[in-house]
Amino acid sequence: MLKVNKYIQKHLARMSTQLIYAVLLLYYAYQEPDTPRWAKSTVVGSFTYLLSPFDSIPDLTPFIGFSDDLSVIMFSLVAIACYITKDVRSQAQSRLLNIFPKVDTAIFKVVDDKL
Repeated sequence: MLKVNKYIQKHLARMSTQLIYAVLLLYYAYQEPDTPRWAKSTVVGSFTYLLSPFDSIPDLTPFIGFSDDLSVIMFSLVAIACYITKDVRSQAQSRLLNIFPKVDTAIFKVVDDKL
């Protein structure tokens, strides 16, 4: 039972770090002056879903509660991928490392490879 709990905790930590990095990418892309209105609307819509108390899978559901949020955020990220510049990536990575200094930087590659 203890191994399962550690596995779940590790997976949740990894998923939540990916989610936070993806949200930061969207946030910094939103702030770029070259990002068009449709892309900014996509970002706002995904943030609204993320913060909404009404999800298709409730966030209180253990293990899979944030999977729908991550899916919506990643879909939005892929939709506006051409506006995720090196500067946006470096700002997001820097901010994430400020929040979580011990984060596994392999998370950056996992998310960036989906773009």
